[in-house]
Amino acid sequence: MDLQFGLPQSLMGWAEAHRDRLKPPVCNAAIFPDSDYIINMVGGPNTRTDFHDNPTEEIFYQIKGNAYLNIWDRGKFDRIDIREGEIFLLPAHLIHSPQRPEPGLCLLIEKPRPIGHHDHLQWYCPKCATEVWKAGKQLESLVDDLPKIYDLFYATSEAERTCPTCGTVHPGRDYAAWHAIRQANA
Repeated sequence: MDLQFGLPQSLMGWAEAHRDRLKPPVCNAAIFPDSDYIINMVGGPNTRTDFHDNPTEEIFYQIKGNAYLNIWDRGKFDRIDIREGEIFLLPAHLIHSPQRPEPGLCLLIEKPRPIGHHDHLQWYCPKCATEVWKAGKQLESLVDDLPKIYDLFYATSEAERTCPTCGTVHPGRDYAAWHAIRQANA
C-alpha cells in the first residue's frame, strides 16, 4: 500500500508540533503541502487590515477559539462570526479579512487556483470603504506569497495610502487604529 501522505494522524497533535509556524501575518501552515488541496492550519491571535479576494471557495472549520471575517461587499463593510466548533463555506470572490482576536485554531481548506485566476489583496479606507491599494498574484503558496504583498503595501508612503475619496490615511498594519477609525465612522 502506497500512502503518499502517510497514515491518519492527530490533527491537534500536528497543530501542537507546528505551533511555531502559526505566526502573523497570515498564521498559516500547510498540513499536506504537496496534495491536490490547500489544507492549512491557522493560528491566532491575529488581526489584519487587508482584505482577500479568492477566486475559489474556502472552507473554515473553527476548531478552537472564535474568529470573524470582516467583509467588504458593494462598497460597505459587514461581519461574519465563526464560533468555536462552527464550519463555514465562503463563496468565491467574497472579499474578506480574517480576524482572530483570541488564541485559537482553524482548519482552512481551499482549492488550488487555476492558471490565470489571481488572488487579490486589497486595503480599504476605514472611514468611507473606498479601495486605497490593491495587488494581485497567481497564488502558488498562501504561506509564501501573501506576506510578499503585505510587505509591498506596508512599504508604501502615507501619500500612497491616502484615500482618494475622503483623504483619510490608511494606518497600514495597525489594525487597532484602522478599527478605531472604522468604528467612529460606522
